[in-house]
Amino acid sequence: MNSTRWIKTRKYFISLFIFLGTLLLLDSCMQFRMSQPELDTFFSKKEKKGTTYSYIIGKRRINYVIAGDDHLPLVLFVHGSPGSLSAFIEFLGDTALLKKAKIASVDRPGFGHSDFGYAEPSLEKQGALIKPILEKHKNDRPIILVGHSLGGPLIARMAMDYPELVDGLVIVAGSIDPELEPHEWFRAPLATPFLKWMLPRSLRASNDEIYKLKPELQEMLPLWPKVQASTIVIQGQKDDLVPPGNADFARKMITNAPLKFVLRDDMNHFVPWSHPELIRNAVLELLSAQ
Repeated sequence: MNSTRWIKTRKYFISLFIFLGTLLLLDSCMQFRMSQPELDTFFSKKEKKGTTYSYIIGKRRINYVIAGDDHLPLVLFVHGSPGSLSAFIEFLGDTALLKKAKIASVDRPGFGHSDFGYAEPSLEKQGALIKPILEKHKNDRPIILVGHSLGGPLIARMAMDYPELVDGLVIVAGSIDPELEPHEWFRAPLATPFLKWMLPRSLRASNDEIYKLKPELQEMLPLWPKVQASTIVIQGQKDDLVPPGNADFARKMITNAPLKFVLRDDMNHFVPWSHPELIRNAVLELLSAQ
């Protein structure tokens, strides 16, 4: 091998090494999840200790954390995309909520420690995978679901499919109107096997489910009359990711359940972090009505 060819070969492998190293670094930095030691550290400072559970359903593993007294109603938090149960971790240490309910947060399929990187685009199937948590903790107690962003349509789908298990909904900046889903040209190419492997696993899972979200929402259109659970919709008028018109869609479609809106002109999409008190107050309101 002459020197020129050797230099070119070396540059190729160096470039490949840098590229793969960058992908690994991005994957490591963009996991949006907490390790078990991090969860243990969080709960070590709390009065109510949290416990992590996982279960197998079909070929899927679902992971969730729960804290509080067994005899109280259950409040289950469902994160957006990307994300993990850590998005709602502060609520599991909220003393006001823990006086009234047992609090849980789940890693949706493909996120956190629930088959990380392998999404389940079907909202119906996602709901079926999370259903065992509701069945385990129902015991004639009220169950309230809180869903942020893509977690919003998921909890709505669960209320449609399992009305006997769901007593209240808090839809926080929820993507529920199929006509308001943006057309993002890049999602289809990134969903192909050729390109998706280059994405960090959290973004790969997120792209796979957001790419299929509009037809999932369209499938739900005739099912909205099945929602019987008392519902509170929280929406910011400055939300650039989920248009405020989604709240208007909820007003039109939720016709067989008590419905309330919490709308803020100064609020964006990231309600769980910027205005957690709105979520806390909505949960407490639904609990007091049960």
